[in-house]
Amino acid sequence: MKAALQQRARELGFDLCHVTTAAPPASAPHLTRWLDTGQHGEMTWLARNAHKRIDPAQILPGARSILCLATTYATPTDLTPAPSLPPSPYPSVPPSPSLPVPPSPRGAIARYARYTDYHDLLAAPLRQLTAYLDHLGGPGTRSLWYVDTGPILERDLAQRAGLGFIGKHTNLISRSLGNWFLLAEILTTRELEPDTPEKNRCGTCTRCLTACPTQAITAPFQLDARRCLSYHTIELKGPIPLEFRRALGNRIYGCDDCLAACPWNRFARAATLLRPHARPDLATPDLLELLALDAPGFKKRFADTPILRTKRRGLLRNVCVALGNTGDPRALPALARATTDPEPLIAEHATWAIAEIENRGRSAGVPPAHTACRT
Repeated sequence: MKAALQQRARELGFDLCHVTTAAPPASAPHLTRWLDTGQHGEMTWLARNAHKRIDPAQILPGARSILCLATTYATPTDLTPAPSLPPSPYPSVPPSPSLPVPPSPRGAIARYARYTDYHDLLAAPLRQLTAYLDHLGGPGTRSLWYVDTGPILERDLAQRAGLGFIGKHTNLISRSLGNWFLLAEILTTRELEPDTPEKNRCGTCTRCLTACPTQAITAPFQLDARRCLSYHTIELKGPIPLEFRRALGNRIYGCDDCLAACPWNRFARAATLLRPHARPDLATPDLLELLALDAPGFKKRFADTPILRTKRRGLLRNVCVALGNTGDPRALPALARATTDPEPLIAEHATWAIAEIENRGRSAGVPPAHTACRT
């Protein structure tokens, strides 16, 4: 039965399918300590459902096994490093006086969000696999699926299922997929043979800790979400703390730095199930275009993507900070308009961005003549 389920999972587009028991994860006490110290920030639902996260049987009474599934989201660009070009044998040519205008400043979006919302994309194959499991399990079998939405410790369970191991950045790493994959689970009352748990294989590597722009990974296997840029650009609903704004760079939704630094990515695979649903327009979006979006425009552009959850106020808050960090004076007229936005959160961050650009201009000896654009 387990082999049949794994075969069906592959047919439905999942890259990995492993099994573990429904027993509480041995790592559950770590969650309690993490919550007690407030490192979850404003993500209050983590504490509200903590009792369920610790014990899967409280989600599905009678649960005996859990299928842990992985779906890759890497692109060919993520897998192929840019080739190094040999030095040109020709002498350099002075630049033409008629060079094109530099492109508008661009933003950065986490890789997983450059697709149609994975919650929606994975729902159909998960339903089909769950129905297949219930059919094979026979009368009385009950199953329940989740894709990043259920109150379960999915990384802990996936490690116990042998799907991967939790790295020092607290994300799951697969020896065959690297970092670039999403998780989903099916809890079932049917007993299945569990796979062998994976052991940690980070060794002495600390690249992810070094790569984090805000030292959110306070120690190996310890993450303070209140310092994480993904938290600030997605989960945080209010103003971004001043101490983290410059570290944001041009990120407007999520941060991939600790994941990208992991050497296990050399084994990553290109997305299969998600590939037809890629959104190339989200790879490096024009920040000025985004700042001009009104509420209907925001919904139209992001209605079927994970970015919708930030709402217009959250995304444009991030866009303002990113524009301030670019230091590009061409953004000043748009930012000046944003200071009068009906949403105070956007207006405040636009004001901050204008000050950043003007301060940078003064440091470079550029007179602030552009301030007239505010009126």
